[in-house]
Amino acid sequence: MLPRLISAAYVRDFTIRVHFSDGCEGDVDLSQELYGEVFLPLRDAGYFKQFKLNPDLHTIVWPNGADFAPEFLYEQVHAAT
Repeated sequence: MLPRLISAAYVRDFTIRVHFSDGCEGDVDLSQELYGEVFLPLRDAGYFKQFKLNPDLHTIVWPNGADFAPEFLYEQVHAAT
């Protein structure tokens, strides 16, 4: 079972620091992932900062319904280490 995302904080530009329940923590740069209709509004830095941690989905979500799978975020942290 994948560890749960327990916190997320804005870092800069399109980068978010994520922390998982197993202690895995790191910065995820999403700048190259903001394509497709639902992600286009996130290219605006002000809108990008409006993400929230959704405790039911265990991931970050934006007001327009955009989200990233927690598995993807977890893999991105591991890929950067």
